[in-house]
Amino acid sequence: MNLPNDIEQTVARALAEDIGTGDVTAGLIPADKQAEATVICREAAVVCGVAWFNDVFRQLDPSVRVEWQYQDGDRVEADSLLCTLRGSARSILSGERAALNFLQTLSATATATRRYVDLVAHTHCRILDTRKTLPGLRTAQKYAVLCGGGTNHRIGLYDRVLIKENHIMAAGSITAAIEQARKLHPGILVEVETENMQELAEATAAQADIIMLDDYDLSTMREAVRMTAGKIPLEASGGVSPETVVAIAETGVDFVSIGSITKHVRAVDLSMRFVK
Repeated sequence: MNLPNDIEQTVARALAEDIGTGDVTAGLIPADKQAEATVICREAAVVCGVAWFNDVFRQLDPSVRVEWQYQDGDRVEADSLLCTLRGSARSILSGERAALNFLQTLSATATATRRYVDLVAHTHCRILDTRKTLPGLRTAQKYAVLCGGGTNHRIGLYDRVLIKENHIMAAGSITAAIEQARKLHPGILVEVETENMQELAEATAAQADIIMLDDYDLSTMREAVRMTAGKIPLEASGGVSPETVVAIAETGVDFVSIGSITKHVRAVDLSMRFVK
């Protein structure tokens, strides 16, 4: 997995919004005070965000050393020691929140993704993310999905054509929209969102690269799989939860896209404590 190329900018924005003109509380600590701190994960999780965490302290104070016991993608149990920091007490305190924010949020996405991946591991279905990401963390959360064993859908509006209901209405038909996409963007994948079997048939005939089954019930989903017979990959979307994903995957669809793994994440419980 390649790290995103915008980590430095993302971290810089986080530090700017948190520290602003200076950490007035850390200033109470003597400038030469050295400290050691540990980061503990209080619950079972999949780790993600090491590079962002490290870059917080690289930008604040390169003399702070971070020693990791785990790396991105590793599973950890509750009360695991993730890393140890050594260096200026002021620097560790000033970077604490920004560093933990990245680590707890990206680990949350990786953990949520891994839960779904494990649930459908007995099928050939892959878990996809969506564009429903936290503002400013698109590339970071997409990376976290990969750490959790998931697969990235399109990164943004520029790297895949995804024709939805309003596009179809504006273009006149699914066929017309696909034809225009091929004309304007040769070589880019063209996906079509469908809401019924009639639209599925038209998208199949027009040779979409991928077809999304939006809010299909299970029986109709199985019918769609039989109808396409492996000719076109199918992506199921809508109403997906840990309680429903297994039945959806077992219909034979190739992908299940889940917005909640990036937009509804609950931060992993982490704590940083100074060592006496």
